[in-house]
Amino acid sequence: MRDDDIASIMRALGHPVRLNILRILATQQQGQCCCADVTESLPLAQSTVSQHIKVLLDAGLIVRQPRGTRNCYIVQHDRLQALGAAYSGLLVGLTPSGQLLEAEPA
Repeated sequence: MRDDDIASIMRALGHPVRLNILRILATQQQGQCCCADVTESLPLAQSTVSQHIKVLLDAGLIVRQPRGTRNCYIVQHDRLQALGAAYSGLLVGLTPSGQLLEAEPA
């Protein structure tokens, strides 16, 4: 994964509402749902949810599938897995010893 792809995805994931939308989509029984379904799960207007969905679409984290008059959205799990692998490699490259940083205990 290229650095500009990593940066684009990280920007898309940089808002709590978008993280919630991804969680909602990921937990759907059939792996997909429509904007109205997501809106029912969040205390936001549908227009706001739609704007956040567009950011996730542009980053390639979800895809749209037309279903009649509605658009359904599906999480691109392979893209998230690629990000995880790239992110791990990114952290190794940022440490002086080339090893991953360990999280400090809370």
